[in-house]
Amino acid sequence: MATTHEPSTKQDILNYLLKQRQASAQELAGALNISPQAVRRHLKDLEADGLIEHEAIQANMGRPNFVYCLSREGRDRLPDRYDEFALSLLNTLAETVGYDQVGTILRKQWERKAEEYREHLGTGAIAERVANLVKLRQAEGYMAEWHPVEPENSEDPASSKFIVTEYNCAISHIAESFPSVCGHELEMFAAALQDCTVERTHWLVNGEHRCGYLIQGKAEA
Repeated sequence: MATTHEPSTKQDILNYLLKQRQASAQELAGALNISPQAVRRHLKDLEADGLIEHEAIQANMGRPNFVYCLSREGRDRLPDRYDEFALSLLNTLAETVGYDQVGTILRKQWERKAEEYREHLGTGAIAERVANLVKLRQAEGYMAEWHPVEPENSEDPASSKFIVTEYNCAISHIAESFPSVCGHELEMFAAALQDCTVERTHWLVNGEHRCGYLIQGKAEA
């Protein structure tokens, strides 16, 4: 039984670090409901595999505390690298037709994707459509979640606010070489939720550990 449990526990640790950015062994033990000794064994294995890194934080005059975070290789494990072929293809296109033309192609792709999202989301309440959008993103390889900032008010859509958080980027390699895709992604969400405004609150490309979006209903004219 132990051989089937350990891989799952290691994956749970990676997922937790992805969402929380960093954590101590004690915090991980409490969050995953396993012993600190077991956590430290898993952390040792994950660090040996190059999937996590640790940092010593000095607390007063006592012994330093160690916190753990994902390495670049560990982040690349979540999700699998779905975008590598697409990046290679885009680089080939850029060499062939130029970066400006590739930018036009990417915009067309996101416009089409926004239309697909809009068709799947339907015309229900904003909260329902935001929840469905997150489900679509999860199916595409994003560790995404959402929560309301304020309760939805059918009489005043502008009072309805929601946060969508994505803790990984399924197209991170593409975003590094073609950063315009991040702007297109923001436009795509706004086009899929036409009666809402969408603002970026956090950005992985800026070194933060997640991408975040504030979605708010527009006031009726």
